[in-house]
Amino acid sequence: MDYRQLGRTDLNVSALCLGTMTWGEQNSESEAHTQISRAKTHGINFIDTAEIYPVPPRAETYGMTEQIIGNYFKQCGDRADWILASKVAGPGNGIDYIRDGQLKHDYKHITAALDASLQRLRTDWIDLYQLHWPERPTNFFGQLGYQHQDSEFTPLEETLEALDEQVKAGKIRHIGLSNDTPWGTMKLLQLAESRGWPRAVSIQNPYNLLNRSFEVGLAEIAIRENCGLLAYSPMAFGMLSGKYENDARPPNARLSLFSRFSRYTNPQSVTTCSRYVALAREHDLNPAQMALAFVTAQPFVTSNIIGATTLEQLDENLASSELKLSDDVLAGIEAIHKSQPNPAP
Repeated sequence: MDYRQLGRTDLNVSALCLGTMTWGEQNSESEAHTQISRAKTHGINFIDTAEIYPVPPRAETYGMTEQIIGNYFKQCGDRADWILASKVAGPGNGIDYIRDGQLKHDYKHITAALDASLQRLRTDWIDLYQLHWPERPTNFFGQLGYQHQDSEFTPLEETLEALDEQVKAGKIRHIGLSNDTPWGTMKLLQLAESRGWPRAVSIQNPYNLLNRSFEVGLAEIAIRENCGLLAYSPMAFGMLSGKYENDARPPNARLSLFSRFSRYTNPQSVTTCSRYVALAREHDLNPAQMALAFVTAQPFVTSNIIGATTLEQLDENLASSELKLSDDVLAGIEAIHKSQPNPAP
């Protein structure tokens, strides 16, 4: 397993990060604990979660993923072996059951969210605490065509000051962004440096063969500002594994269970995905491993967040860390990308 520096910190995280958003929905607690143990034996030291997990978020399962992880730490006693990341939710997205539905990135809401996460996770600190999505209205979760809205949101200065208080209290070590834009990322970095507040060490955004939009404006920022990408959805909700080819809907698979996940199933994505799957098979590669290896190899990626619902899938994903794509495969990927760039941004 390769290890990479997290921003400008003294932490080195595994190039693959264990994602957890299925735990408590598609995976039981015992299955989740087995996944954690298996990932650890393969050298993973980085685990990512969020207060709203599992996904799709529901009031009945709110906080369950963090609770599952906390129970693991209690049973195994190895909290210090892990670099733990979690997130505070933002407003909207139908989440009206958290803190009366008035979610803000201010001191009151950040403190309440963090304290609840710490309790569920059974830990005294979180290594990387991320703003799950911006409070301000902007482009994220696949929204294109920026439409400016003059709506009120917590000043970014207030958000950073609130996070600074948590760092000083020892509850979090570092902060990160998620689903943010080039403007938001640079503005927050600028404010942090000018005011002496915590500086974001990472940004967690979607990145995969069907959605390489991160390369347009954020990749340069990630490298020049040491704010590397934690890539989520590296397999486009499993589409790039090939398991959904020819309109297949395997039992218990995410796209089979939840119709709300349509980001990667538009016609142009389905067609382009089939070309990537065919390219992998042409070179005797596992399609999922090819997709993951491409993401992990990008110079702006700090860690690639993998997720699985079975141990077989997890083992397959873990093995991608040993795969180096040939020049011929990379040329094939670029040819497909140029003919249909970002079909699912």
